[in-house]
Amino acid sequence: MRVVFAGTPEFARVALERLHAAGFTIPLVLTQPDRPAGRGMKLQASPVKQFAQAHGMSVAQPQSLRLDGKYPDEAAAARAALQAAAPDVIVVAAYGLILPQWVLDLPRLGCLNIHASLLPRWRGAAPIHRAIEAGDAETGVTLMQMDAGLDTGDTLLVERLPITENDTTGSLHDKLALLGGRLIVEALEIAACGGLTRTPQPAEGVTYAHKIEKAEAQLDWTQPAETIARRIRAFHPNPGAATLWQGEALKIWQARVDGAMHGSGQAPGTVLTAQADGIRVQCGQGVLCLTELQRAGGKRLSAADFLRGQALPVGTVLGA
Repeated sequence: MRVVFAGTPEFARVALERLHAAGFTIPLVLTQPDRPAGRGMKLQASPVKQFAQAHGMSVAQPQSLRLDGKYPDEAAAARAALQAAAPDVIVVAAYGLILPQWVLDLPRLGCLNIHASLLPRWRGAAPIHRAIEAGDAETGVTLMQMDAGLDTGDTLLVERLPITENDTTGSLHDKLALLGGRLIVEALEIAACGGLTRTPQPAEGVTYAHKIEKAEAQLDWTQPAETIARRIRAFHPNPGAATLWQGEALKIWQARVDGAMHGSGQAPGTVLTAQADGIRVQCGQGVLCLTELQRAGGKRLSAADFLRGQALPVGTVLGA
Protein backbone atom coordinates (compact mmCIF):
# COMPACT_ATOMS: atom_id res chain seq x y z
CA MET A 1 0.00 0.00 0.00
CA ARG A 2 1.33 3.45 -0.96
CA VAL A 3 0.82 5.98 1.84
CA VAL A 4 1.32 9.73 1.53
CA PHE A 5 1.69 11.27 4.98
CA ALA A 6 0.72 14.82 5.93
CA GLY A 7 1.65 16.13 9.37
CA THR A 8 3.87 18.58 11.20
CA PRO A 9 4.45 18.34 14.99
CA GLU A 10 5.72 15.59 17.28
CA PHE A 11 2.26 14.00 17.51
CA ALA A 12 2.41 13.40 13.76
CA ARG A 13 6.05 12.28 13.78
CA VAL A 14 5.16 9.37 16.05
CA ALA A 15 2.54 8.17 13.58
CA LEU A 16 4.95 8.51 10.65
CA GLU A 17 7.54 6.52 12.56
CA ARG A 18 5.05 3.70 13.21
CA LEU A 19 3.97 3.61 9.55
CA HIS A 20 7.61 3.44 8.45
CA ALA A 21 8.38 0.69 10.97
CA ALA A 22 5.36 -1.29 9.74
CA GLY A 23 6.83 -1.37 6.24
CA PHE A 24 4.37 0.80 4.33
CA THR A 25 5.68 2.49 1.18
CA ILE A 26 5.74 6.25 1.84
CA PRO A 27 6.57 8.00 -1.45
CA LEU A 28 5.85 11.54 -0.21
CA VAL A 29 5.55 13.47 3.05
CA LEU A 30 3.75 16.81 3.31
CA THR A 31 4.60 19.11 6.20
CA GLN A 32 4.43 22.80 7.08
CA PRO A 33 7.19 25.16 5.90
CA ASP A 34 10.15 25.64 8.26
CA ARG A 35 9.38 28.17 11.01
CA PRO A 36 11.57 30.40 13.20
CA ALA A 37 12.05 28.82 16.63
CA GLY A 38 14.24 29.02 19.72
CA ARG A 39 16.04 32.00 21.22
CA GLY A 40 17.84 32.75 17.98
CA MET A 41 14.61 32.43 15.97
CA LYS A 42 16.40 30.39 13.32
CA LEU A 43 14.38 28.45 10.77
CA GLN A 44 13.67 24.98 12.10
CA ALA A 45 12.29 21.96 10.30
CA SER A 46 9.22 20.30 11.76
CA PRO A 47 9.62 16.98 13.62
CA VAL A 48 7.92 15.26 10.69
CA LYS A 49 10.36 16.76 8.17
CA GLN A 50 13.34 15.81 10.32
CA PHE A 51 12.19 12.18 10.52
CA ALA A 52 11.32 12.01 6.82
CA GLN A 53 14.66 13.38 5.67
CA ALA A 54 16.56 11.12 8.07
CA HIS A 55 14.88 8.13 6.42
CA GLY A 56 15.22 9.24 2.81
CA MET A 57 11.61 10.23 2.21
CA SER A 58 10.64 12.89 -0.32
CA VAL A 59 9.26 16.02 1.39
CA ALA A 60 7.01 18.83 0.10
CA GLN A 61 6.24 21.97 2.12
CA PRO A 62 3.60 24.03 0.30
CA GLN A 63 2.19 27.05 2.09
CA SER A 64 -1.22 26.17 0.69
CA LEU A 65 -2.91 23.40 -1.28
CA ARG A 66 -5.62 25.65 -2.71
CA LEU A 67 -5.15 25.97 -6.46
CA ASP A 68 -7.21 29.19 -6.42
CA GLY A 69 -5.57 30.58 -3.27
CA LYS A 70 -2.70 32.89 -2.38
CA TYR A 71 0.03 30.44 -3.44
CA PRO A 72 -1.24 28.81 -6.66
CA ASP A 73 2.22 27.87 -7.93
CA GLU A 74 3.06 26.01 -4.70
CA ALA A 75 -0.31 24.28 -4.74
CA ALA A 76 0.17 23.24 -8.37
CA ALA A 77 3.63 21.83 -7.59
CA ALA A 78 2.19 19.92 -4.63
CA ARG A 79 -0.57 18.56 -6.85
CA ALA A 80 1.99 17.29 -9.36
CA ALA A 81 4.02 15.68 -6.56
CA LEU A 82 0.91 14.00 -5.12
CA GLN A 83 -0.17 12.70 -8.49
CA ALA A 84 3.32 11.33 -9.12
CA ALA A 85 3.27 9.65 -5.69
CA ALA A 86 0.07 7.80 -6.71
CA PRO A 87 -1.07 7.16 -3.13
CA ASP A 88 -3.61 4.55 -2.19
CA VAL A 89 -4.35 6.62 0.91
CA ILE A 90 -3.28 9.90 2.52
CA VAL A 91 -2.80 9.80 6.29
CA VAL A 92 -3.19 13.16 8.03
CA ALA A 93 -2.14 14.01 11.59
CA ALA A 94 -2.01 17.59 12.87
CA TYR A 95 -0.92 18.85 9.45
CA GLY A 96 -2.09 22.43 9.86
CA LEU A 97 -3.37 23.05 6.33
CA ILE A 98 -6.90 22.59 5.04
CA LEU A 99 -7.15 19.85 2.42
CA PRO A 100 -9.21 21.01 -0.57
CA GLN A 101 -11.57 18.63 -2.29
CA TRP A 102 -9.08 17.67 -5.02
CA VAL A 103 -6.77 16.25 -2.32
CA LEU A 104 -9.60 14.40 -0.58
CA ASP A 105 -10.60 12.82 -3.90
CA LEU A 106 -7.10 11.84 -5.07
CA PRO A 107 -6.36 8.51 -3.31
CA ARG A 108 -8.62 5.51 -3.86
CA LEU A 109 -9.04 5.04 -0.08
CA GLY A 110 -9.40 8.76 0.58
CA CYS A 111 -7.75 10.68 3.42
CA LEU A 112 -7.64 9.29 6.96
CA ASN A 113 -7.16 11.64 9.90
CA ILE A 114 -5.71 10.79 13.33
CA HIS A 115 -7.57 13.01 15.80
CA ALA A 116 -6.76 13.20 19.51
CA SER A 117 -10.27 13.16 20.94
CA LEU A 118 -13.45 11.12 21.06
CA LEU A 119 -15.28 12.75 18.18
CA PRO A 120 -17.61 14.58 17.94
CA ARG A 121 -16.34 15.96 21.25
CA TRP A 122 -13.46 18.39 20.78
CA ARG A 123 -13.33 18.90 17.07
CA GLY A 124 -10.69 21.44 16.14
CA ALA A 125 -7.17 22.57 16.93
CA ALA A 126 -6.54 21.91 20.63
CA PRO A 127 -8.45 18.78 21.73
CA ILE A 128 -5.93 17.65 24.37
CA HIS A 129 -5.76 21.04 26.11
CA ARG A 130 -9.53 21.45 26.11
CA ALA A 131 -10.27 17.96 27.44
CA ILE A 132 -8.07 18.54 30.49
CA GLU A 133 -9.31 22.09 30.99
CA ALA A 134 -12.94 20.89 30.94
CA GLY A 135 -12.27 18.15 33.49
CA ASP A 136 -13.11 15.27 31.14
CA ALA A 137 -12.65 11.84 32.68
CA GLU A 138 -11.46 10.31 29.42
CA THR A 139 -10.29 11.09 25.93
CA GLY A 140 -8.86 8.95 23.15
CA VAL A 141 -8.02 8.78 19.47
CA THR A 142 -10.51 8.75 16.62
CA LEU A 143 -9.49 7.68 13.13
CA MET A 144 -11.74 9.49 10.71
CA GLN A 145 -12.50 9.42 6.99
CA MET A 146 -11.93 13.05 6.09
CA ASP A 147 -14.52 15.18 4.33
CA ALA A 148 -14.75 18.89 3.60
CA GLY A 149 -15.92 19.77 7.14
CA LEU A 150 -13.89 20.45 10.29
CA ASP A 151 -13.39 16.98 11.80
CA THR A 152 -16.89 15.97 10.68
CA GLY A 153 -16.11 12.82 8.69
CA ASP A 154 -17.20 9.26 9.45
CA THR A 155 -15.29 7.48 12.19
CA LEU A 156 -13.32 4.32 11.40
CA LEU A 157 -11.63 3.27 14.65
CA VAL A 158 -11.90 4.69 18.17
CA GLU A 159 -9.94 3.86 21.30
CA ARG A 160 -10.52 5.45 24.70
CA LEU A 161 -7.94 6.54 27.27
CA PRO A 162 -8.57 7.72 30.85
CA ILE A 163 -7.35 11.17 31.91
CA THR A 164 -5.66 10.87 35.30
CA GLU A 165 -5.66 13.61 37.93
CA ASN A 166 -1.94 14.16 37.27
CA ASP A 167 -2.08 14.28 33.47
CA THR A 168 -0.85 17.43 31.76
CA THR A 169 -1.26 18.23 28.10
CA GLY A 170 2.35 17.11 27.68
CA SER A 171 1.92 13.70 29.30
CA LEU A 172 -1.46 13.05 27.65
CA HIS A 173 -0.08 14.13 24.27
CA ASP A 174 2.61 11.46 24.46
CA LYS A 175 0.13 8.73 25.36
CA LEU A 176 -2.25 9.74 22.57
CA ALA A 177 0.55 10.00 20.01
CA LEU A 178 1.55 6.39 20.70
CA LEU A 179 -2.08 5.30 20.56
CA GLY A 180 -2.63 7.13 17.28
CA GLY A 181 0.44 5.54 15.73
CA ARG A 182 -0.75 2.07 16.69
CA LEU A 183 -4.31 2.67 15.49
CA ILE A 184 -3.35 4.00 12.06
CA VAL A 185 -1.21 0.93 11.39
CA GLU A 186 -4.14 -1.29 12.42
CA ALA A 187 -6.53 0.70 10.25
CA LEU A 188 -4.39 0.42 7.13
CA GLU A 189 -3.91 -3.30 7.65
CA ILE A 190 -7.70 -3.69 7.92
CA ALA A 191 -8.22 -1.42 4.90
CA ALA A 192 -5.87 -3.57 2.83
CA CYS A 193 -8.36 -6.39 3.34
CA GLY A 194 -11.36 -4.15 2.63
CA GLY A 195 -12.63 -4.42 6.18
CA LEU A 196 -12.82 -0.82 7.44
CA THR A 197 -16.34 0.18 8.53
CA ARG A 198 -17.46 3.81 8.41
CA THR A 199 -19.78 5.13 11.13
CA PRO A 200 -21.32 8.62 10.87
CA GLN A 201 -20.60 10.86 13.84
CA PRO A 202 -23.61 11.48 16.10
CA ALA A 203 -25.26 14.87 15.89
CA GLU A 204 -25.29 15.16 19.68
CA GLY A 205 -22.29 16.03 21.84
CA VAL A 206 -20.43 18.25 19.38
CA THR A 207 -17.89 20.58 21.01
CA TYR A 208 -15.06 22.63 19.51
CA ALA A 209 -11.48 22.76 20.78
CA HIS A 210 -10.58 26.29 19.82
CA LYS A 211 -6.93 27.23 19.36
CA ILE A 212 -5.11 28.15 22.57
CA GLU A 213 -4.46 31.87 22.85
CA LYS A 214 -1.57 33.18 24.97
CA ALA A 215 -3.91 35.43 26.95
CA GLU A 216 -5.72 32.35 28.27
CA ALA A 217 -2.63 31.34 30.23
CA GLN A 218 -3.12 34.20 32.71
CA LEU A 219 -4.72 32.71 35.80
CA ASP A 220 -7.92 34.21 37.17
CA TRP A 221 -7.81 33.74 40.94
CA THR A 222 -11.53 34.47 41.25
CA GLN A 223 -12.21 31.04 39.72
CA PRO A 224 -12.55 27.91 41.90
CA ALA A 225 -9.31 26.19 42.91
CA GLU A 226 -10.25 23.04 40.96
CA THR A 227 -10.78 25.04 37.77
CA ILE A 228 -7.42 26.79 38.13
CA ALA A 229 -5.64 23.49 38.84
CA ARG A 230 -7.07 22.03 35.62
CA ARG A 231 -5.98 25.06 33.61
CA ILE A 232 -2.44 24.74 34.95
CA ARG A 233 -2.33 21.12 33.77
CA ALA A 234 -3.99 22.01 30.46
CA PHE A 235 -1.43 24.71 29.66
CA HIS A 236 1.57 22.57 30.61
CA PRO A 237 3.96 22.70 28.77
CA ASN A 238 2.61 25.29 26.36
CA PRO A 239 1.89 28.16 26.77
CA GLY A 240 2.40 27.67 30.52
CA ALA A 241 -0.04 29.07 33.10
CA ALA A 242 1.09 32.34 34.67
CA THR A 243 0.18 35.07 37.11
CA LEU A 244 1.62 38.52 37.84
CA TRP A 245 4.00 39.01 40.76
CA GLN A 246 6.01 42.17 41.31
CA GLY A 247 5.06 43.30 37.83
CA GLU A 248 6.52 40.20 36.17
CA ALA A 249 5.09 36.95 34.89
CA LEU A 250 5.33 34.09 37.39
CA LYS A 251 4.70 30.74 35.73
CA ILE A 252 2.93 28.03 37.71
CA TRP A 253 3.88 24.55 36.51
CA GLN A 254 2.38 22.34 39.20
CA ALA A 255 -0.31 22.88 41.80
CA ARG A 256 -2.90 20.93 43.74
CA VAL A 257 -6.15 21.77 45.46
CA ASP A 258 -5.63 21.95 49.23
CA GLY A 259 -8.64 20.14 50.62
CA ALA A 260 -7.61 20.87 54.21
CA MET A 261 -8.01 24.65 53.80
CA HIS A 262 -11.41 26.05 52.94
CA GLY A 263 -10.57 29.71 52.57
CA SER A 264 -9.87 32.60 54.85
CA GLY A 265 -12.04 35.47 53.73
CA GLN A 266 -9.01 36.97 51.97
CA ALA A 267 -9.23 38.35 48.44
CA PRO A 268 -8.64 35.88 45.61
CA GLY A 269 -4.94 35.67 44.77
CA THR A 270 -3.81 36.29 48.36
CA VAL A 271 -0.90 34.17 49.60
CA LEU A 272 -2.09 32.43 52.76
CA THR A 273 1.04 30.42 53.61
CA ALA A 274 4.47 30.05 52.00
CA GLN A 275 6.12 26.81 53.11
CA ALA A 276 8.50 24.23 51.68
CA ASP A 277 5.65 21.89 50.70
CA GLY A 278 3.86 24.62 48.73
CA ILE A 279 2.57 28.17 48.51
CA ARG A 280 -1.13 28.31 49.33
CA VAL A 281 -3.23 30.87 47.51
CA GLN A 282 -6.82 31.91 48.12
CA CYS A 283 -9.08 31.31 45.12
CA GLY A 284 -12.67 32.30 44.41
CA GLN A 285 -13.62 28.97 45.98
CA GLY A 286 -11.09 26.94 47.91
CA VAL A 287 -7.31 27.12 48.18
CA LEU A 288 -4.64 26.16 45.65
CA CYS A 289 -1.21 24.93 46.72
CA LEU A 290 1.53 25.90 44.23
CA THR A 291 4.34 23.35 44.18
CA GLU A 292 6.45 24.28 41.13
CA LEU A 293 7.08 27.84 39.94
CA GLN A 294 9.32 29.85 37.61
CA ARG A 295 10.22 33.52 37.67
CA ALA A 296 10.76 35.38 34.41
CA GLY A 297 14.22 34.46 33.13
CA GLY A 298 14.70 31.86 35.86
CA LYS A 299 14.52 28.10 36.19
CA ARG A 300 11.59 25.93 37.14
CA LEU A 301 11.85 25.35 40.89
CA SER A 302 10.04 23.42 43.58
CA ALA A 303 8.28 25.63 46.13
CA ALA A 304 11.04 24.90 48.66
CA ASP A 305 13.84 25.97 46.28
CA PHE A 306 11.83 28.95 45.07
CA LEU A 307 11.39 30.25 48.62
CA ARG A 308 15.09 29.84 49.35
CA GLY A 309 15.84 32.36 46.64
CA GLN A 310 13.16 34.98 47.38
CA ALA A 311 10.58 35.75 49.99
CA LEU A 312 6.90 35.55 49.15
CA PRO A 313 5.29 37.09 52.23
CA VAL A 314 1.90 36.01 53.52
CA GLY A 315 -0.61 38.61 52.35
CA THR A 316 1.00 39.11 48.94
CA VAL A 317 -1.67 39.35 46.26
CA LEU A 318 -0.83 37.53 43.03
CA GLY A 319 -2.24 38.70 39.74
CA ALA A 320 -2.38 42.36 40.78
